[in-house]
Amino acid sequence: MEKQRKDNLIGSSLLMLCAIIWGSSFVAQTAGAEFVGPFTFITVRSLLGAAALLPVTLITGGIRKKKGEARKMTASEKKYLWAGGAVCGVVLCFASNLQQLGIDGGTEPGRAAFITALYILLVPVFSVFLGKKIRALIWPCVIVSVIALYLLCVKEGGRTQFSDLYVLLCAVCYTVHILVIDRVSPRVDGVTLSMIQFLVAGLISAVPMLLFEEASAEALIKAAPSIAYSGIMSSGVAFTLQILGQQKTEPTIATMIMSLESVFGVLTAMIILHQVPTLRESIGCVLMFAAIIVAQLPEKKKI
Repeated sequence: MEKQRKDNLIGSSLLMLCAIIWGSSFVAQTAGAEFVGPFTFITVRSLLGAAALLPVTLITGGIRKKKGEARKMTASEKKYLWAGGAVCGVVLCFASNLQQLGIDGGTEPGRAAFITALYILLVPVFSVFLGKKIRALIWPCVIVSVIALYLLCVKEGGRTQFSDLYVLLCAVCYTVHILVIDRVSPRVDGVTLSMIQFLVAGLISAVPMLLFEEASAEALIKAAPSIAYSGIMSSGVAFTLQILGQQKTEPTIATMIMSLESVFGVLTAMIILHQVPTLRESIGCVLMFAAIIVAQLPEKKKI
């Protein structure tokens, strides 16, 4: 019992750190957008993420080999791994670039964090089309989230900010990404799959980067700290923390803790960028966060 309590504490702490890194990454993305274009940022960030996960893949592979758990992959397994990683990478590419386009277009990091977190509610809704049963609790949460989005995205007088639409589409793409990961990941190594998807996302993003953007060496140097934080910390380190944390934490609790990234996105924006949300936006954030948390509550078992 004591060991389980200790494992739960360790797991929760790792996931909390993961949420802090992900939340603060929105501020890094905003800072980087001042110097380089969105496609340049995502290209370098994704390739850095792949590079950061490479040693993790080698280390975990070495540990499994030492324990005698490693085995040689068959040709069909390798094909499935790379095909699955490529599909995940394409979807991740769209999600990441849409998010960065939104932030580059003026969506504040705190608001971007909460709109992106909508994927937690969209996943069960999209699952209906895959034949999965959706809990009755989800529908009122979806309604509350729509009200929250209105308060976050529609300003007084009915004015909207086009960049918010990019972030909303990003949440839809992340929803698809999670569903694809859910389908592919049980048959492959999670860290290797993530490394491949970051590599694919980076290579695809390089095409519009080369066609539409020009980044000088000076601009890249100025954006380097932001890109490095987003690539190495948000992708490599946070993903590893997520894997380790989820191994020691109940799935529902793990999702609740990781959903705090939206809260940390607002807090870091307030501390670092001095961006204080309006009363209207604050109410929207509270409603969105409440909907996310309630949606993760376990269903009562019938006696």
